[in-house]
Amino acid sequence: MKRLSTALLIALLAAGCARKPDGEAAIPVEAAPVSQDGRVAAPASPTLRRVKARGTLRCGVNPGLPGFAQRDGRGTWHGFDVDFCRALAAAVLGDGRDVVFVPLGNAERLTALKAGQVDVLARNTTWTFSRDVGEGIDFAGVSYYDGQGFLAPRSLKLQSAAELSGAMICVQSGTTSEANLRDWFAIRAIAWTPVLAPTEARSRQDYEREICDVISADISTLASVRATLADPGAHALLPEAISKEPLGPVVRQGDPGWTDVVRWTLNALVLAEEAGITADTAQRLRRDSLDPDVRRLLGAEGDYGVMLGLDNDWALRAVRTTGNYGEIFQRNLGAGSALRLERGQNALWNAARPGLLYSPPMR
Repeated sequence: MKRLSTALLIALLAAGCARKPDGEAAIPVEAAPVSQDGRVAAPASPTLRRVKARGTLRCGVNPGLPGFAQRDGRGTWHGFDVDFCRALAAAVLGDGRDVVFVPLGNAERLTALKAGQVDVLARNTTWTFSRDVGEGIDFAGVSYYDGQGFLAPRSLKLQSAAELSGAMICVQSGTTSEANLRDWFAIRAIAWTPVLAPTEARSRQDYEREICDVISADISTLASVRATLADPGAHALLPEAISKEPLGPVVRQGDPGWTDVVRWTLNALVLAEEAGITADTAQRLRRDSLDPDVRRLLGAEGDYGVMLGLDNDWALRAVRTTGNYGEIFQRNLGAGSALRLERGQNALWNAARPGLLYSPPMR
């Protein structure tokens, strides 16, 4: 009986079709492309095809969040999320300059992604259950581990968010930040008054004009807000983080090949930092390194690019364009920036002061 079942299965596969259990019409089965070492390549990605045919990557970013995405006086985009988009463009198209940045507000960001106006959303968007499951989108990974906090004038002499009873708190409406505040204060039976604003910029302005006592948002956003104030030193972050806010690039659901490209470009930047590969050393290490992990990542060994529908130098180009994850962080958010954020949870898992940053191995 077992031999007969096996023979029947082989016959069906040989015929190139599979029949649904309820007797519906047979569905043709296409053979997946195979790399030279025999591994199955990713399914053809409609988004990847469109990006290559267009010759540019369309990347949705924050309209103006210092450290993450902001235009300078000449109209050139800079920031942590901007650099990820450039790394992705380099991986896919060969040149990190082949990217069009599409500024998107909070209300339209997911709608624009699902409508195909952008290929990827790299815009401080929190990975939540309802978004991942109910919005028709996929998060390709976590690029920044954040949490919601509070920024307050030092003149209030606040030591903790628990002292905010009766406070007026600026927060952007319709965001996870607003929902988190309502939950946090309700659990603790602390009275407070929300001062709602339709945009991050408006919430920032309300705080600066002292319409509210404190402002609440992701801690990275609050660091950005503080850096833009007339006297940054007159404002302090309270010690609490009242939520988990994993931020990362977002793509449309239903295109697993493109999700893999975006996910593994992010992973490549993390792996490069783990291996000590920088923008300046990547080309030399591709040629000279004997480390199998380095050789696989930089395309000197294996067909990992082919499996993604790219060439094998995709990760090499990404790292040469923007540097590794650590270089991107330091330049935009860390010691080399106006925000001066510590790595904290965004340190590598094996750093002297370990964080949460971790990539699956490339094997």
